Amino acid sequence: MSETTSRGREEPTERRRDPVATRAALLRAAVADFAARGFAGARIDEIAQKAGVNKQLVYHYFGSKDELYRAALEAVYAEIRAREKALQLGDLPPVAAMERLVGFSFDYLAEHPEFIALLNDENRQEARHVRGSERLEEMHSPLVALMQETLERGAAAGVFRRDLDPVQMYISIAGLSYFFFSNNRTLSAIFGRSLDRPKAVSEYRRHVVRFALAALRPEAAD
Repeated sequence: MSETTSRGREEPTERRRDPVATRAALLRAAVADFAARGFAGARIDEIAQKAGVNKQLVYHYFGSKDELYRAALEAVYAEIRAREKALQLGDLPPVAAMERLVGFSFDYLAEHPEFIALLNDENRQEARHVRGSERLEEMHSPLVALMQETLERGAAAGVFRRDLDPVQMYISIAGLSYFFFSNNRTLSAIFGRSLDRPKAVSEYRRHVVRFALAALRPEAAD
């Protein structure tokens, strides 16, 4: 007697599948599809197909398209927060720590256009998925604390201004790089430069690092 006959019917594929791997595959497919098509244009059945799973598993693991989109946002934010934590800024002198963070922020956006696409789409939706995520708020608290500690160390050493707000500083650092990549095509057209070429990207990276570090110096407060 076959195993299938002895059990009445073959065990469903879903039960044999590794749930962690399945969820991860769905999230990867969701990030790619939402980044390419936005929330409105993405389709659950196509995301499931790209992940190599049954469409019903999307609802099993995430409940709805909205929850899948929120989970995709949480996944991309979790990755960048983990990468920032791995920079070990607390082990570096203040100036070196900030230089590493600024450079990392630029490089991450250069390597992850899907992150920019997802944020652009979520902003068009007035951040309704981000607002409903407690996990995202929790992710950012350690980063703000680390920024605060780094800025305070720099101020105590006399190399940073004493009036810096960690949230404002992080927004400024991220914004310098984000605008460059999110508007690269229009900026290239407006200024008649191919700003997506490696040389142009490298030159702007150096500018961003110098610009941010200069804003931290005590004399910049005058």
